[in-house]
Amino acid sequence: MAKEKILLVDDEEDILELLAYSLTRNGYHVASVTTGEDALRSVRDEGADVVILDLMLPGVDGLEVCRILKGDPQTSPIPILMLTARGEEADVVAGLEVGADDYVTKPFSPRVLLARIKALLRRSARGRPLSDETIKRGALIIDPGRREVRLEGKPIELTFTEFGLLHFLASRPGWVFTRNQIIDAVRGADYPVTDRSVDVQVVGLRKKLKSHGRFIETIRGVGYRFKE
Repeated sequence: MAKEKILLVDDEEDILELLAYSLTRNGYHVASVTTGEDALRSVRDEGADVVILDLMLPGVDGLEVCRILKGDPQTSPIPILMLTARGEEADVVAGLEVGADDYVTKPFSPRVLLARIKALLRRSARGRPLSDETIKRGALIIDPGRREVRLEGKPIELTFTEFGLLHFLASRPGWVFTRNQIIDAVRGADYPVTDRSVDVQVVGLRKKLKSHGRFIETIRGVGYRFKE
């Protein structure tokens, strides 16, 4: 069985060694580079199933690498997981805005990183159609096949947009999405396409979900996620 290829991009040798050891032990094929230029060359020449990308790189930095890869139709489907220093909120926002699919802060847990990689590989890309499987979160049940939401056994009336937003976030618990990413995922015929309209939709959705509205978390300066 073919192994998935993970490209590691970091200028710190100790981090590359730690990641390569952990990923290899878990059955992945690993390639490592230390510069943004080499990352772009490697992806274009040899491909990758996931790119783990440090933002602080010499020469072409991680944000520019992400922007270039996501702007190229040939490489845009490749999931990018960016590494950022703890507390650097601006880096997280910038990375997500240029197309990164997820982020992990340093120092990180190898087990958490592995879980994130597996989730990225399952989805292949953020734009993959959502599953039609019923989602259950406590007393909240989301049935995409019937476009129905029930709370404590009672149906909740949601608009097209509210249902799409809830289903999108609940399908990826723990994952943080910017407002623009949410718009791209759930926009429909009745969707007002502005980033602030997402805030309005979330407020209305939380009210309808009552106490379960707490599952939709605001990530200051970034966007929203559905609590794991």
